[in-house]
Amino acid sequence: MKNLLCLLLCAFAGDVLAAGSRPLHDLQQDFVDTRFGMFIHFNMPTYVDQDWPDPDASPELFNPSKLDCRQWARAARSAGMTYGCLTTKHHSGFCIWDTQTTPYNVMNSPCKRDVVREYVDAFRAEGLGVSLYYSILDTHHRLRPGWITPEHVQLVKAQLRELLTRYGPIQAIIIDGWDAPWSRISYDEIPFEDIYLLIKSLQPECLVMDLNAAKYPAEGLFYTDIKSYEQGAGQHISKEANRLPALSCLPLQANWFWKTSFPTTPVKSPAQLVDENIIPMGNAYCTFLLNVAPNRDGLFDDNALEALKEIGRRWKNPGHVADLPESEAPVIASNLAKGRPAEGSWSYDTAIMDFANDDDFHSSWVSNPEVETPWLEILLGREQPLNAVVITEGGDPRIEEYRLEYRLCGEWHPIDTAPKAGRVKIHRFDTVWGDAVRLTILKASDTPLVAELGVYRERR
Repeated sequence: MKNLLCLLLCAFAGDVLAAGSRPLHDLQQDFVDTRFGMFIHFNMPTYVDQDWPDPDASPELFNPSKLDCRQWARAARSAGMTYGCLTTKHHSGFCIWDTQTTPYNVMNSPCKRDVVREYVDAFRAEGLGVSLYYSILDTHHRLRPGWITPEHVQLVKAQLRELLTRYGPIQAIIIDGWDAPWSRISYDEIPFEDIYLLIKSLQPECLVMDLNAAKYPAEGLFYTDIKSYEQGAGQHISKEANRLPALSCLPLQANWFWKTSFPTTPVKSPAQLVDENIIPMGNAYCTFLLNVAPNRDGLFDDNALEALKEIGRRWKNPGHVADLPESEAPVIASNLAKGRPAEGSWSYDTAIMDFANDDDFHSSWVSNPEVETPWLEILLGREQPLNAVVITEGGDPRIEEYRLEYRLCGEWHPIDTAPKAGRVKIHRFDTVWGDAVRLTILKASDTPLVAELGVYRERR
């Protein structure tokens, strides 16, 4: 009976969210208006001088004997920050809250204190918002490529449920280690739509962010409510062209987690952080998240504290700057077209049709220039329900007029939707059944390139 109830809740999640939360666009606007926040990387890597420690490192190592989250919060206020985000669990799987899901947690360390609880209480006491970071990749629990089991999915759900039911309102969950080139855990193995709807059912106004800008194009929200860029990984927002709600993050020190060299190593220039990040990003619908790493005592070093004060002297948070443009709701469902057989009009074998559904936005199907009316088909294998198609071009938009169709019982039928402009064209429509989808390009300013033709059945 309990499982049946869970299934029913998931099936009707769309109706529940519509009735019980503010519109996503309003939440995105509020987040953009926060302007500047503090990332706090504090976990097992703090104690081993490496960002990726031994996944079986003993909990005995975690011993912040002077832990003071109030110091963190006061430091954030001194810089003009409006919220924080703490690494509740990083890639090696150590949980810094009092979890019932695994013994690999802070209560079995010398610390024996719920760090998440102390963090949220301290930041709220300073009038600051609260966000949490959570890693899907978990090398301690063998939640890694090639090893994913149903029990792993349940572990993720149980841990997120604890984090979203014990600590009051959470502004955002920042997720890492999921569908990234380096983590290789797909949105199918750990089903994104299931996790997304679970989070929204627990806290409808909690934004879900996945650090996936390395893979997905800047022009669309794929598997995230907020477009998230990690500067240290080479992900940089266009301060001139961005039109989506965004986040950009960077460490104040040389690394995300504390290193023994930090107290005597210069931090990044407060002037540059203000002039090259906080101000221009705020004007581009992007909040800037600056990481400050606590040391092994659980405190910020003096040089970090002084840098934060200097930022606060140089910059005062103006709050709302501009109205965020409207954008399509994020794509959250599994891509039914991924890896399926594809057909198409004439193209070179080096850029043939299966490049349009290889789950790689950096490769493209390229029509031969001599083809007057290029076409591309994705064969789905069997008739099934469909209600969304996303066309992502392989560069600046060239496709101006086109037709979408689905095949049912061997007959092609038009998908009732008008062509759209831009590189990423998201089409949502009433559910139809089909075993194939076809894109026919009627007019293009240059040779068409299609990076991905995605097909989805979204739960609405």
